[in-house]
Amino acid sequence: MISVVINGNSREFERAISLKRLLESLDLPDRRIAVELNKQVVRQDIWDAVEVRDKDKIEIIHFVGGG
Repeated sequence: MISVVINGNSREFERAISLKRLLESLDLPDRRIAVELNKQVVRQDIWDAVEVRDKDKIEIIHFVGGG
């Protein structure tokens, strides 16, 4: 079991998970969001290769259009 903090809230997962799978489990689109893992921005093209581990801190930012 791993525990991570996502936007200030603790979440637990059975085992390590890719960042992309984590975002999918949260029903987040892969467009219009930015992800920071342990204070480092993660490019979208490597989300599938980045493994989220125990005690990681993730910030997810949604971009909203408007005028």
